[in-house]
Amino acid sequence: MSYTGPLIDAHHHFWDISMGKHPWIVPQPGKEMVFGDPTPLYRDYLPKQIREDAKNWNLVGTVHVEAGWLADDPVGETRWLEELAERDGLPSAIVATAPLHDPKVEAVLEQQTQFSRVRGIRYILSWHDDPNKCFAARPDWMQDGQWLQGFRLLEKFGLSFDMMIYPGQMADAAKLAAGHPGTTIILNHVGSPADRDAESMARWRDGLKLLAREPNMRIKLSDLVAYDHHWTLDSLREVTMACVDAFGPDRCMVGSDFPVAALHATWDEVFGSFDRIFEGFSEDERRAMFFANAARDYRIQLGEKQL
Repeated sequence: MSYTGPLIDAHHHFWDISMGKHPWIVPQPGKEMVFGDPTPLYRDYLPKQIREDAKNWNLVGTVHVEAGWLADDPVGETRWLEELAERDGLPSAIVATAPLHDPKVEAVLEQQTQFSRVRGIRYILSWHDDPNKCFAARPDWMQDGQWLQGFRLLEKFGLSFDMMIYPGQMADAAKLAAGHPGTTIILNHVGSPADRDAESMARWRDGLKLLAREPNMRIKLSDLVAYDHHWTLDSLREVTMACVDAFGPDRCMVGSDFPVAALHATWDEVFGSFDRIFEGFSEDERRAMFFANAARDYRIQLGEKQL
């Protein structure tokens, strides 16, 4: 391992299965999702587990991204995470959820921002013709007037937006970013290149370049193995470098997407791959992607002893 500096995991999830708050990970025979069979995810994943996974790394902070908690209780997950952080020190920042399509969403956003670690909102937009790959109820939320009213409130509350989409939605996403320059938008999971044929990958690369034109866009290098189950270092390098070439090292941040990524890779494999792929970058650029960009965009402040 050549990078020994501080690491912020910019994208992960916690859950306690005894609480029964994440219905999507309850084992369902025959269920298949874009990242594979979710059955192995039916286990607790908490600060103790992430620290064990990261034991070979200088993990100084994490960003928890909403994890499919029961939809009728969006603030419940945030409340639980704040209690967890007060007790166990993680997560450092929270990307919560809110029903942006709901005319009453402002009240939810106001509640979410009462919690000290909340930095942003995620509303999953990922639409795909294949039901096993689809996460959204409809393909056109970014064109819906009511949804856009909700999205505009993010700037009022000082919140960023974690964006989960597929490449076919990148043109709409670029328009959204251009129309809301005061809101930082952070693309999750490198834009989800789930279709791996040459034409689809070319569309994905073109979409990255289109998004990168907008200065308020960022990108997470996270869970590449969700779309590349038989990955090699070379296959991860190709995808990672397309992202860095488009956005530059100053707008890229690494994330594990654990425990989901653990279906196809260990923590050391995930971050060890980034370490090797980033070998040609300067120390400042490596530190930016492993740590500083996430600290900046999620406003994570750490004491000198932690660094």
